[in-house]
Amino acid sequence: MQAFLKGPASISTKPVAAKEKSAAGSSGEGKRTKPIPWVEKYRPRNVDEVAFQDEVVAVLKKSLEGADLPNLLFYGPPGTGKTSTILAAARELFGPDLFRQRVLELNASDERGIQVIREKVKAFAQLTAAGSRSDGKMCPPFKIVILDEADSMTSAAQAALRRTMEKESKTTRFCLICNYISRIIEPLTSRCSKFRFKPLSDSIQQQRLLDVSEKEHVKISNEAVSYLVKVSEGDLRKAITFLQSATRLMGGKEITEKIITEIAGVIPKETIDELLLGCQSGSFEKLETLAKNLINEGFAVAQLVNQLHDTIVESEDYSDKQKSAIVEKLAEVDKCLADGADEFLQLMSLCALVMQQLTQN
Repeated sequence: MQAFLKGPASISTKPVAAKEKSAAGSSGEGKRTKPIPWVEKYRPRNVDEVAFQDEVVAVLKKSLEGADLPNLLFYGPPGTGKTSTILAAARELFGPDLFRQRVLELNASDERGIQVIREKVKAFAQLTAAGSRSDGKMCPPFKIVILDEADSMTSAAQAALRRTMEKESKTTRFCLICNYISRIIEPLTSRCSKFRFKPLSDSIQQQRLLDVSEKEHVKISNEAVSYLVKVSEGDLRKAITFLQSATRLMGGKEITEKIITEIAGVIPKETIDELLLGCQSGSFEKLETLAKNLINEGFAVAQLVNQLHDTIVESEDYSDKQKSAIVEKLAEVDKCLADGADEFLQLMSLCALVMQQLTQN
């Protein structure tokens, strides 16, 4: 009986071991060829690689030389390099080995109410930091707490943070990152060095996109790159994401303006011109049909509001009085959409006013 039991066991162990080995091998291969989004792949690894934000880079480089850093507050539009800059600076300060121990990063997706500030952040801030880096370079005796999307924190949590910032100043530096500085309470802003991140210039964005295209062997025309920059509105992260999506869609073929229009959800100029012609016709039934078609094709009315604003303001076919009335309505519609109003009703309301203004004369 024992021999019988031993037999299959001894037979079955080898294939299992072989299977485990092959599984381990396959997982190892998977790790080597793990695909990474281009946004992460081309994120700046050191402060010198940060594009266009010259003042911030200059101050950080001086701070890194002395291995000292004030509390920081980075604010500006999304995709301009705020998070990338502080992460690159932290990597240079602590090196790859100590980076995980010395940096606490909390994002808007994490729970960041008053309880977390009192417990997690306070506990991390109270830890003392000492020792040297494995490569022998000078290591600063402090840690960094990065609070990304700080403008979404409650006022109570921000108030709890200000005392911690003061008490733990010997062992911890704070970096607050936000889009709107007006949503950060005054006591916090006065404790930080403020840096405004500007929207990236077109030439800088074009250069970065061409670099990424070259490294990834993407075929893209110069006109398409310029259009991609225009569509992304100073947000390099958005531009690189659109570029990757377009590359996957085309599968090695050249990327054109038309493809970027499709990927970015931009409403074609012909569609907007057709809608304005419908408004000029004075026929409410025709206007309703055009509005329904626009919604059914899946275009966002918020996107239409942005594009229509540019078209109306830049056009010379309308009087100043007409422009002011239409732009005021655009602002009202934009607010209603942000509050969750029905897209079709808001579009019809907007089109009715545009028709009224264009057919009055």
